[in-house]
Amino acid sequence: MTNAAEPRLRRWHEGWWPGARRCPSPNFGPRPDGTAISLAVLHSISLPPGEYGGGDVERLFTNSLDCDRHPYFDRLRRLQVSAHFFVRRTGHVQQFVSCDRRAWHAGVSAWRGRSNCNDWSIGIELEGLEGDAFDAAQYAAAARLLRSLRRRYPLQEVVGHQHVAPGRKADPGPGFDWHRLRDALRGSGIAVPVADDTSFEGRGGNT
Repeated sequence: MTNAAEPRLRRWHEGWWPGARRCPSPNFGPRPDGTAISLAVLHSISLPPGEYGGGDVERLFTNSLDCDRHPYFDRLRRLQVSAHFFVRRTGHVQQFVSCDRRAWHAGVSAWRGRSNCNDWSIGIELEGLEGDAFDAAQYAAAARLLRSLRRRYPLQEVVGHQHVAPGRKADPGPGFDWHRLRDALRGSGIAVPVADDTSFEGRGGNT
């Protein structure tokens, strides 16, 4: 479905959101036929860890990261990953994969008894570090993005990587304020964790 209220030049185009800068990644694949996109998964990332504002996350997702440039990058050699969106500390949003395609963000994952979350979710990376706080501009940008996704796709809820891969992943982590995001999405129809657990308020609830 499309949002007829959006100006002609600001409409979605083949899964690309007009509010983001396009940075196409080669790391994607097709979604299974007939898959409804009903979940958004929030992550946190910074490269090198705890350093913000650079271009290394973009380079990672586009397979152009120089892994000799920093000791931490050695573990990223030959890694092919992506997300649909990256929300910087400033609130600026980049998009790497069309939402109509399957980005490689969640890995081994499951939610509500359903595995392979990449097949039916949108991956949103927030520039940050597990345990650190996120900036106000990021909450505002993420809420705007999620509301637009809800108008475009049958999005029902948003969770963290920690929810779909517990024990393996812990992002976005305890520094992320789920209450703040829930307040920003009030009335949108998108269910949000009440806290850093699997309790929900909003559309969907616990099942």
